[in-house]
Amino acid sequence: MLVLYNNRVLKKDENDMNDNENEEISFKDFDLSPEIKDALRKMGVKRPTTVQQKAIPLLMDDMSLIAKAPTGTGKTFAFSIPILEYLNMNVDFVQALILCPTRELALQIASEIKNLARFIKGFNVVAVIGGQNIKTQQNKLSRKPQVVVATPGRLLDLVDRKMIDISEIYTLVLDEADEMLKMGFIKDIKRVIAITPKDKQIALFSATMPREILDITWQFMEGAAQIDVMPKAEDHPNIDEYIIEVPEKDKAGAIISVLDAEQIKKAIVFCNTRTQTEKVLRKLESHGISCDILHGSIGQGGRNRVMDGFRKNKFDVLVATDVVARGIDVDDVEAVFNYDIPNENEFYLHRIGRTGRAGRSGKAYSLVAYMDKSRMEDIIRYTACNPSVYNLRGSL
Repeated sequence: MLVLYNNRVLKKDENDMNDNENEEISFKDFDLSPEIKDALRKMGVKRPTTVQQKAIPLLMDDMSLIAKAPTGTGKTFAFSIPILEYLNMNVDFVQALILCPTRELALQIASEIKNLARFIKGFNVVAVIGGQNIKTQQNKLSRKPQVVVATPGRLLDLVDRKMIDISEIYTLVLDEADEMLKMGFIKDIKRVIAITPKDKQIALFSATMPREILDITWQFMEGAAQIDVMPKAEDHPNIDEYIIEVPEKDKAGAIISVLDAEQIKKAIVFCNTRTQTEKVLRKLESHGISCDILHGSIGQGGRNRVMDGFRKNKFDVLVATDVVARGIDVDDVEAVFNYDIPNENEFYLHRIGRTGRAGRSGKAYSLVAYMDKSRMEDIIRYTACNPSVYNLRGSL
């Protein structure tokens, strides 16, 4: 295999690579600091996912990286661990900047990095997102964070106001680059690249590689290493996945039956549209289930209140759309239900990843009506999952 880096060709023996892929790799095989090892141990994380195995050594070797990898494969740790390993705690400027498409994802990434850096004395990470008070964010930035996670629009707003300086960063991460493209952030991304140091390390992660993303890699990432990672079953969290074959009209009743049979106290139900979430909420509430709702039309303050109530167990079931799926970061969710089968394969991984967190196990149930079967079959092929068929009478 040939890896191109700074116009230098690094040759790796193909036999060695094949041998390595067959070996069981753990985080102990990486040269990690005691602080990171302790954090991983505390979280119960032992084995790196495929994208982590491939990306961490390259990023720790100061290479820029182009990674084609879907969400749900462990990308956050893949770029966060190298960043944390090379922090300079004796300087007071922003050293790493992580751009992502949505405020929910930014908050989730910041939370995961904070967890990973829990034993690094003096570490500070700040999420810079729209929908939050500018002065509040200015106060957080005044505490001199080493790492900033941001959505492009709000970041550049703060740059223009001279509230944040990103001119000395060491590493720029572009997470879910194709999603940022879809949301119209391509010009903002190019501007961020232009106003940050020329010799910075860039790590670009994207599930797909449309032409505009390739243009960025050609223009700004010449010589970067490249990896292409498809999801593997062993990369999934400890989640038991099930299919429930049920007519569309009986889906709410199926959820209620499973909640009762499995004694599930805390769950998330995902729908494809805001209208559907409202219908499902009413159906579940009519059967005495305590619920609340999250979708894209709810403002940030409302979302925060709902999530605070969910974390504090003020209600049992959260009904949500994919718009907020990546921002639902609650450790003790016991189960996830796909009331609607997601329209995109990656969304399935986003959804089920809300359970089985922080070393816990979880369950994911997909409610499959006749019209959903082909969509579900496509998801199974793409994600390499192997769901069991769940019998509503309680046996598998």
